[in-house]
Amino acid sequence: MKPINGARAVLSLLVALLLQGAVFAAGEDGLVTAAPESVGISSERLKRIHAFVQDLIDRDEIAGAVTLVARRGRIVHLEAHGLRYREEKLPMQPDTIFHLMSMTKPIAATALMMLWEEGRFRLDDPIAKWIPTIATKHVQVDAASGRLEPPVRPVTFRHVLTHTSGLPQLGGPFGFGNVPHGDQAPKTLWEALQRAEKAPLVSQPGEKFQYPNSLDYVALLVEKISGLTMDQFLRRRIFEPLGMRDTFYNIPPEKFSRVAAVYAPAGKGIELFWKPQPQEPTTYFPGRVGLSGTATDYFRFAQMLLNGGELNGRRLLGRMTVDLMLTNQIGDLPITVLGPGYGFGLGGAVLTNPAKSADALSIGSYSWGGAYGTLFWIDPTEELTGVLMAQIYPPARSNIRPLWSVVVSQAVIDHRSDQKPKVMGRKTPR
Repeated sequence: MKPINGARAVLSLLVALLLQGAVFAAGEDGLVTAAPESVGISSERLKRIHAFVQDLIDRDEIAGAVTLVARRGRIVHLEAHGLRYREEKLPMQPDTIFHLMSMTKPIAATALMMLWEEGRFRLDDPIAKWIPTIATKHVQVDAASGRLEPPVRPVTFRHVLTHTSGLPQLGGPFGFGNVPHGDQAPKTLWEALQRAEKAPLVSQPGEKFQYPNSLDYVALLVEKISGLTMDQFLRRRIFEPLGMRDTFYNIPPEKFSRVAAVYAPAGKGIELFWKPQPQEPTTYFPGRVGLSGTATDYFRFAQMLLNGGELNGRRLLGRMTVDLMLTNQIGDLPITVLGPGYGFGLGGAVLTNPAKSADALSIGSYSWGGAYGTLFWIDPTEELTGVLMAQIYPPARSNIRPLWSVVVSQAVIDHRSDQKPKVMGRKTPR
């Protein structure tokens, strides 16, 4: 028998323990599994996840996926489905690496909130102290005439964390992964900022939810305040403490064989949109997209938030800071990318009205997804974490988001905890 070595072997062992119904088990990498019934989950009902994903594969809506469910910090389901690269018949694996796209955003927001905890700024401070060119920007009232008006309030840290800043998008021309590409593309965020120096605000700060521009400014602020590149900050302050060994802006060459292909809808099925191939290393580290990682790595990040800022004895944030991040900050401003029933916290969506939303989750759940078919959420009331990783662009046709929350939540069989659901939030976004 060969010795068990490496992350893939550890993940395979965890999957085997789940299948065998182990009541409690910890892997070498700190991931803890449990028999579903020991944490109030039906193992029989969890099988519906496999049927749900297999149906998407059979209907040729996705090539494959990795799904993960945890309750009370213990993984009760981890499964690889289908193929990660259909043309080469390569199977999906638990440690397959996915392009996270906008699931970069909650991580970027966490980085900035770590600096907030150090007393570097207040959420309602103007960001022009750190990025002076912002102070000179006026608001574009009419694109055709070019008419501008002065901003009625400065752009603040809270605005950039909630997509209400009105700031213009940085970067371009864009290539795969919605990051700058080509000889004319900026090499750093700061170069992109210089190019956008004369671009006006697209709306009055604090008055409109405008997706997805603001989080690149979050990355700029992290770099300016910390003195590190965004890549360095995330590795030192988030990825290494949490044990996220497979999350990167630049995927190492030795790990590229684990990267999933990206597909796109075509007719009644899907076709290859991007095949796994090594990319030139980048020095452009945005906050809105750019990271790649695994389902188990993102689970570590999500579970840290659900735990109130701590995982396996490593604390990144205070509990009250996480509460603030999971609080609706934008009042009744509509979030056009999600529809009704949601507010927006710091870096992610907050479920404010389950009766109006498409998700089968509790009030106060925090979530976000990526344009290539990745998705996560945490449900503090039910102590539930869900991560789904697929690679399909755009993912809208398969309707994965609401159906994923249904097939997970229907497996919860114990009584609701004593925690009373609550909606926290600011009355006005300004």
